[in-house]
Amino acid sequence: MKIIIYGSHYGTAKQYAEELSKKINIKAESFEEIKNIDEYETIIYIGALYAGGVLGMTKTFKKISNCESKKIIIATVGLADPMDVENTNNIENGMKRQLSNEIYKKAYIYHLRGGIDYSKLNFAHKTMMSLLYKKAKGLPEEKKTAEVKAMIDTYNQKVNFVDFSSLENIINEIQN
Repeated sequence: MKIIIYGSHYGTAKQYAEELSKKINIKAESFEEIKNIDEYETIIYIGALYAGGVLGMTKTFKKISNCESKKIIIATVGLADPMDVENTNNIENGMKRQLSNEIYKKAYIYHLRGGIDYSKLNFAHKTMMSLLYKKAKGLPEEKKTAEVKAMIDTYNQKVNFVDFSSLENIINEIQN
């Protein structure tokens, strides 16, 4: 059996999960709803990037008692361009802190581009983003990563970089 699990706070990771579900006819569920992950042979996790981590990923993969016979595919969803190597290296370093070494080494990892709508952020997230923005603006240009630049460029706006065609590599991996 196969499952798509997602961790989404404002919706773009959920959009990717639902679109992937439609394309390959596999059930998609929020990480909060998953009870017994061990019953699945293939686990596709699509998670939003928040504060240097992937939403719900740690909680989800701690439920696996034995990953030996499982195929694990993880896709992150964030604002910064996934074609930027420095950005993906930073994401993957954060993932290494969230996952056991066994699961990290086994996982097929992909990065998708999401979006943000500042008008929909809750008070805590708006405050956090405001503080991050002020700090980022003050950084010297050479210290601004692609992720920082994307945050500065999109601050207080509504942007959507969701691209469902970027799911094709994940679909190919699932079908292999």
